[in-house]
Amino acid sequence: MKLSYKRTFFVGLAFMSISAFWQMYDSITPLILKNVFGLGDTLQGAIMAVDNVLALFMLPLFGMLSDATKSPLGRRMPYILGGTAGALVFMAMVPAAVMSGSFVFFCVVLGLLLLTMATYRSPAVALMPDVTPKPLRSKGNAVINLMGALGGVVTLALLSKLTPESASRNYFPIFLSVMAFMAVCILVLLWRVKEPEMVRQMHEESAAAGVDPDENAAEEPEAPAKAAPMAPDVKRSLVLILLSVFLWFMGYNAVITHFSKYVQVYWGIEGGGFANILMVATVSAVVSYLPAGFIASKIGRKKTILGGVLLLAAAFGAAVFFPGFTPLIFVFFALAGVGWATINVNSYPMVVEMSRGSDVGKYTGYYYTFSMAAQIVTPILSGAVLEFLGYAYLFPYGCLFVALSFFTMLTVRHGDSRPTPPADGLEAFEDM
Repeated sequence: MKLSYKRTFFVGLAFMSISAFWQMYDSITPLILKNVFGLGDTLQGAIMAVDNVLALFMLPLFGMLSDATKSPLGRRMPYILGGTAGALVFMAMVPAAVMSGSFVFFCVVLGLLLLTMATYRSPAVALMPDVTPKPLRSKGNAVINLMGALGGVVTLALLSKLTPESASRNYFPIFLSVMAFMAVCILVLLWRVKEPEMVRQMHEESAAAGVDPDENAAEEPEAPAKAAPMAPDVKRSLVLILLSVFLWFMGYNAVITHFSKYVQVYWGIEGGGFANILMVATVSAVVSYLPAGFIASKIGRKKTILGGVLLLAAAFGAAVFFPGFTPLIFVFFALAGVGWATINVNSYPMVVEMSRGSDVGKYTGYYYTFSMAAQIVTPILSGAVLEFLGYAYLFPYGCLFVALSFFTMLTVRHGDSRPTPPADGLEAFEDM
């Protein structure tokens, strides 16, 4: 059974576009709130949490809506195309709102933008498992995350050149550049992805390999896939891995949300200097996604995730000892990128492994609900820490929550996949 890299690449363009946007949003919005509107860190954190409040309710909703959608374009594509079109319209209005100096106008436009982004994230992510046989989903997710990271690299490259100085209000160049990249991704997606045909191919490939695409891995093999409820121990594993997702996003998102300000305030680096540091982490993640999938195929998803958690916690912990910028920080951010890639490649497949083929969108929504819930809490909580305790506490905060996720992940017992050791080269990824 072989993964179609061509098919997965084109499907992954949706996630690449989304990742490009969120890289810009997480980096630029805090700078706008601080430098243009003069807000404190706690209030900034509250505003940065709004998108996740929306997502908490909308991601499961639109995941389930897309599960039930029937159209000539498929279940997911109508949401991806419509959501992207709406997002591009409101993205064009954000820098105009910044230039106007009206905080109310800015908040309205930003709210509408976040609303449109929330309508298609779950369908975009669920498209990959829809067209990928179950045994290949970790490998497929590695490719998807690789493409997402590449989207982030493109945005960071743009940020390093186009981020204005703190005194400037001109954010048109960076927003328009990211919009152009997103538009190209979606146009190619529309051109090359025929969702119904790809789903049919997935069913044919699964049948040829003796794999039931609608089988719930959590059920007994002889039980009817659509009738048997999830076993209590499997429910426990599902809750624990979702709690782990919550905890490592609590730590990781705090660093990502505040890092552009941290570099400016704590290290005294203006403009797009922060983007060069984040690019090191992102590039290291890019080169780690496929190896992380390979390692999971050898030792299992759970052990691989635990290793990534330890690496990420260690990298954040090491950053505590650098009160000023030093080239060594690039090393620790590279390690953080490896750790985060290792976690991302394998955690989402562990969740959807417990789903049926008919409700992948719902379980995708569960995954993102817990990650979004963390990202509601942590911008506000970490913002308060920075405002009242100081910027020196950013990395200790991140390290603490990532470390806690190690202990919840230890107790997960389901959703793993450990097939026969694979062959060498690209074939090594096929049986994940």
